[in-house]
Amino acid sequence: MQLSIGNAPCSWGVEFADDPRNPPWTRVLDEARAAGYEGIELGPLGFMPEDPAILGPALAERELTLIGGVLFRPFHDPAQWPQVQDAALRTCRALTAHHARRLVLIDSISPRRAPTAGRSGEAERLTGADRDGFLDRIRSVARMGVEQFGLQVTMHAHAAGFVEFEDELEDVLDAIDPRLLGVCLDTGHSEYAGFDPVAFYRRHSERVSYLHFKDIDPAVRQRAIEQRTGFYDACAAGLFCNLGEGVVDFSGLKAALVAAGFSGWATVEQDRDPSGARSTLADARANLEYLKSSGLA
Repeated sequence: MQLSIGNAPCSWGVEFADDPRNPPWTRVLDEARAAGYEGIELGPLGFMPEDPAILGPALAERELTLIGGVLFRPFHDPAQWPQVQDAALRTCRALTAHHARRLVLIDSISPRRAPTAGRSGEAERLTGADRDGFLDRIRSVARMGVEQFGLQVTMHAHAAGFVEFEDELEDVLDAIDPRLLGVCLDTGHSEYAGFDPVAFYRRHSERVSYLHFKDIDPAVRQRAIEQRTGFYDACAAGLFCNLGEGVVDFSGLKAALVAAGFSGWATVEQDRDPSGARSTLADARANLEYLKSSGLA
């Protein structure tokens, strides 16, 4: 097993590029470097400069690798498909300008699914033509990323989207050619959705090419699901705790990664409220230290 460890702007509370509470993008780079990380994700489109003449020197100055980027868009909504396509193209161009290889696809939060986040038995599923169109849109972006830009494209399950639960993620994998689409396995979102990321990895190790490391506070998760708390409100309440302080079996995951001979990147993501009181730098350092002490870094 060989893991390179990065971080992502969401660990600084950056979920949307236009949120006025966001820290400056230069601070995110500075703290990622100060905490000891090797790489950083792009964050939401528009947060970091799209001009490579600006972002490239800033990354080089801090000796940070741009790992990849997330396309967090409503694949479930055909009316928004033109905007999804535009964001996909811009993200691919931004990544390849810095030799980043990883494009992560996430179906963004849907009002139809938000009340049943974490509740697999109650959640609406896409069927028939709605499911076919949804899969076609994912397939189209994956094909563009792979064939036009040479990227490694992965699907990421996310709370309150239409790829949240294990059966939904496996449905996407069954429907789309593995040459076009793999998996970004997020340990926190897996636990939130009620499935074991270690068991999932063991079954699908050949499709998992990228990892997002989160840990999850079980008490906050239980309250959020029982009270149907919004995902970002749950994040603000401390849903994603420091690594090693929650329920994720990182020891078991390490054993599974070693057994499969995994080689690649894992990115720490600790989604939070950007105006929260906790120190982002202190948490970034603590998370990396935990991974080092666990033999994962």
